[in-house]
Amino acid sequence: MKALFTFFAALVFFCAKAQTVFYGKVSDSLTKEPLEGATIYNQNTGAHSHSDALGNFQLKSSAKGDTIKVYYIGYENTTYIFDGSASIEIKLVPANFELNQVTITPDISALTSVANINLKLSPLNSSQEVLRKVPGLFIAQHAGGGKAEQIFLRGFDIDHGTDVQITADGLPVNMVSHAHGQGYADLHFVIPETIKNIDFGKGPYYAEKGDFATAGYVDFQTLDRIEKSSVKLEAGDFNTLRLVGLVDLVNDAEKTDAYIATEYYITDGPFESPQDFNRLNIFGKYTTHVNQNFITVQASALQSKWNASGQVPDRAVQSGIISRFGSIDDTEGGETSRNNLTVKYKSVIDENSFLESNVFYSNYAFELYSNFTFFLNDPVNGDQIRQKENRNIYGFNTSYNAAHQLVTGELNIEAGVGFRYDDINNIELSHTKQRRETLSTSKLDDIDQLNGFLYGNAEWTLGKWMINPGLRIDYLKFDVVNKLAPTYVAQSEAKAFIGPKLNIIYSPNEKWQWYVKSGRGFHSNDARVVVAEKGKNILPAAYGADLGTIYKPFTRLYINAALWYLYLEQEFVYVGDEGVVEPSGKTTRKGVDFGLTYQLNKWLFADVNVNLAQPISIEDPEGANNIPLAPRVTSVGGLSFNYSGISGSMRYRYMADRPANEDNTVVAQGYFVSDLVLNYDRNHWGIGITVENIFDTEWREAQFDTESRLMGETAPVSEIHYTPGTPRFIRGRISFKF
Repeated sequence: MKALFTFFAALVFFCAKAQTVFYGKVSDSLTKEPLEGATIYNQNTGAHSHSDALGNFQLKSSAKGDTIKVYYIGYENTTYIFDGSASIEIKLVPANFELNQVTITPDISALTSVANINLKLSPLNSSQEVLRKVPGLFIAQHAGGGKAEQIFLRGFDIDHGTDVQITADGLPVNMVSHAHGQGYADLHFVIPETIKNIDFGKGPYYAEKGDFATAGYVDFQTLDRIEKSSVKLEAGDFNTLRLVGLVDLVNDAEKTDAYIATEYYITDGPFESPQDFNRLNIFGKYTTHVNQNFITVQASALQSKWNASGQVPDRAVQSGIISRFGSIDDTEGGETSRNNLTVKYKSVIDENSFLESNVFYSNYAFELYSNFTFFLNDPVNGDQIRQKENRNIYGFNTSYNAAHQLVTGELNIEAGVGFRYDDINNIELSHTKQRRETLSTSKLDDIDQLNGFLYGNAEWTLGKWMINPGLRIDYLKFDVVNKLAPTYVAQSEAKAFIGPKLNIIYSPNEKWQWYVKSGRGFHSNDARVVVAEKGKNILPAAYGADLGTIYKPFTRLYINAALWYLYLEQEFVYVGDEGVVEPSGKTTRKGVDFGLTYQLNKWLFADVNVNLAQPISIEDPEGANNIPLAPRVTSVGGLSFNYSGISGSMRYRYMADRPANEDNTVVAQGYFVSDLVLNYDRNHWGIGITVENIFDTEWREAQFDTESRLMGETAPVSEIHYTPGTPRFIRGRISFKF
């Protein structure tokens, strides 16, 4: 007991004996906007720091004459000779992106630089490209453009978001207990031109990330201000038209910024039955600050409608019944809307700490008509289904962040607490005919789902080492009322989950880093599964580990590589298309990620990303233990350039063949598709052209091994059903700034 007391007394003394530090702020030299995530590096001592959400940083005491370097993507590197000042303000000058602006320091999210490198070099040109900016993440659209994309990452067919947490400015995108599928993540309410940065991480290693963050997470941050108002018009094949406007409402660089953005998009797509797709987005953001208190209010509205040709059976195409762009049931489609309101508050408590909070509300509506099996179950009317719901989402998050300079290093602490509450009304599964007649309703429920959480996270930097322990506790409560039951019955279950994390980073110098990441995470199951299973096995754990390195042998080459492993416990899956519960067993996934970015000269860049995975169901016999549709080999890469107002890229994406069923007797075909973008921009105007699938490759985007029956067939057939990939698609653009 005496030894234990002595240990804690020494620890308290050690932590309390903080060194004197100097403080600073990093901001844009033109707009005065604080810059979050800038790297501040003392070349003499190796000490480093990062600017926080308010642009503030602190660095260990430096001797007069020490050379302090400041790096931030999209800005000129700045060198500051320390003169002994207690505090400084460093104003960075915007500049064309160069790879020497990227440094390697002990940072748990160092790989985020990879996504933002690609974002700076090749800006977004469509809403689908938003998720493709994350290295190793693939998407597939298979319902007329308005439905959330199917997602693939680290050996997962994630469906629409079951194992990746997606947020935008802290607003959750994933939908729990959704009518179509658990974790459904529709990101179409984000206007690509408003995106400022992408933050991502792979694996369940981050204490601030909770539900769905098993394969990883993706968070998008939008611009706080715009330099100029602008309007952009795009037009192209398949009766495609897109109009985007950004209007600067208030631009007081010292205190207040406000702007509004709008997007209107229509297209018929390449299908014989026109998609009649249209989407309207409106987004507004207001930011102000008084002293060291920042308030952001933002609101957005999405409205989208579309028709769809559905997935086509391979036999129908091969026999000539329909073409690749034909359909068996062209009355598929749907509509959706989402209205969001978010208020953020950031406040500096003192020179060492700040508080960050946000409160959000979403109103969401969804209606989708699909027909996957055609005439399998109903030979007369067909098997079309309707999935529908309305919900309100309420949430609040707050986090306390503090930085302390200790005798032997720096300690950054983050503690957070919050909740999310989903009020879901009339979540429905019905059998319909041609979107006009409801033949029967098999599921109709009201669901209330609460997720409360708290977490603690520490980053202890000791010279070349950074140790990052974390702990997250989630509490989930599920309430379901079956509205088709003869009498009123409310079912309820609750469960808690504890997720420890431990990450260790070693950076021998500013050119090289090694890291080991580990953690326990989860994804929740549909509330209807939870009450049906009476709370058993409803929060299956995911255990993961990464061993990786980041290496920058010289200023123009950036390399990252990782070996990774992920184990998932038994879980139950709610199949929204059929309204049934299906169990799936334990699985493992292991693989290799590799990425390389090389700057050939001042204006030309090359990059390649390769991802290998081995997904296995460990409770099934060998030869029948494949995980259907899970990707094994994927790769993206290309060339990007920016020279005197002329910019563009030539990029590819590749997915290898993969098993479509457990014994690999049915194969989902791989593809290799290339896109070309060319832009010419001046101060007040610009023109451009985008060519998707430049070589007009015939490829399959989404694929499923499905049992179906066509009209006139006497027996069902199980085979590949797919959505044809877009043929060569050319669109041009013209834009004006004012």
